[in-house]
Amino acid sequence: MQQVQQNETARIVSIDVLRGLSLFGIFLVNMLSFHSPYFYYNPYEWWKTSQDLLAFSWIDVFVQASFYPLFAAMFGFGAAMQHEKAIKKNGMFVWTGIRRFSFLLVLGLLHAFFIWPGDILFNYAVCGFLLLFFLRFSSRLLLSMGLVLLFVPAVMLGLLLFLSALSDPYNSLFWTDIASVSQSIAAYGSGSYVEVTVQRISDWTNNNVTDGAFLFQLMTIFPFLLIGAGAYKQRIIEKWTAKPKKTLWIFALLFTAGLMLKGIPHVLGPSHIAYMYIQDAIGGPVLAASYAALIVYLSTFDRPAKLLSPFAQAGKMSLTNYLMQSVLGSLIFYSYGLGFYGQITLRTGILLCVTIFAVQVIVSGLWMNRFKRGPMEAIWRLFTYGKRG
Repeated sequence: MQQVQQNETARIVSIDVLRGLSLFGIFLVNMLSFHSPYFYYNPYEWWKTSQDLLAFSWIDVFVQASFYPLFAAMFGFGAAMQHEKAIKKNGMFVWTGIRRFSFLLVLGLLHAFFIWPGDILFNYAVCGFLLLFFLRFSSRLLLSMGLVLLFVPAVMLGLLLFLSALSDPYNSLFWTDIASVSQSIAAYGSGSYVEVTVQRISDWTNNNVTDGAFLFQLMTIFPFLLIGAGAYKQRIIEKWTAKPKKTLWIFALLFTAGLMLKGIPHVLGPSHIAYMYIQDAIGGPVLAASYAALIVYLSTFDRPAKLLSPFAQAGKMSLTNYLMQSVLGSLIFYSYGLGFYGQITLRTGILLCVTIFAVQVIVSGLWMNRFKRGPMEAIWRLFTYGKRG
C-alpha cells in the first residue's frame, strides 16, 4: 500500500515538473525572439562572439524543439484526463472541451496581436478542437496515430530536403531575410505602440498563415497532443514510475539517439535547411521523450523529487507564467517599454531568462501555498465550467 502511494505521488509530481521544466525550456528559446528578430535570421551566422555562439549551440542542441513537444504532450495528456473524468461524471465532454479551447483560442489571438507574435496558445486551441474527435479512441490507436503523423512526414520531408541540398546546395542554404530583420528592428526597437502592433500581426501572419504555414504548425503540434492523450490512457507515466530501472534505460537510449540527431547541423554544416529540419523535427521529439523519462525516473526518489518540486509549482501555473513571460519580455525589449530590442547579447538574454523564471518559481510557490490554482487558470476554469474552485 505504501509503495502504491509513493508511486502515485511520484506520478503527480512528475506531471507538474514536466510542465514546469517545459515552460522554462520554451522560455529560453522564446527569449531569442523577444530581444532579436529570430524569426528572420540565420542564428548560426547572427551571433558573432565565441561566447554567444557557444551559448546558442547549447540551446540549439539541448533545448530548441525539445521542450515544446513536452508541453504539447502534457496539453493532450490533460485533455484526456479531463475527458475521462467528464465521461465518468456525466457521460459528455464535447461542450466542456469546446468552451475550454474557445477561451484559449481568443486568449491566443489577443496574446499574439497585443503582446508577443510567437504565441502558441492559438495553435494549441485549434489542435484541441481536432483532438475532441479522437479522445474516444484507444490508447494504442492514439499513440500509433500520433507517432505516424509525427515521424512519417518528418522523415519524408527530411529526405526531400536532403536530396534537394545534394542537387542544388545553393538554394538549400538558410538565408537571413535582411528586409524583415530591418523592419523588425525599426518597429520593435523604436516604433510606436501602433507600429509595434502592426509588426506583431505581420510576424504572426507570416508564421501561421502565409504559404501554408498554419498547416505546417498543425502537423508539428497535433501529433504531440495525440501522443500525450495516448500516454495518459496507456498510463505510461505510472508504468515508468513503477519500473525505474527500465525507465533509466529508456532515457539512456533516447537521449543518445536524440543527441546524435540534434548535433547533425553542428557536424555536417548548420546552413542547410535539411540538416536543421532533421535536427528539430526528428531529433527534438526524441530528446524530449528522453527528458520525460529522466524526470519520471528522478521523481521516484525523495531527494531528487524535492529538488524538482519548484518546477512543479511553476508547472501548476503554466498558463499564468507563460503569459507573464511575454508581458515582461515585451516591456523589457520593445520601444514602449525599456527599449532593449536588438541591444543585448545572447548570454545576457539567457541570464535574464534564468532570473525571471527563478522569480516565477518563487512567486508560484507562494501563490500555490494560498490558492488552489493560478489566476489565469482560475479564469480559464470559470469560463469552462461556470464556477470557481
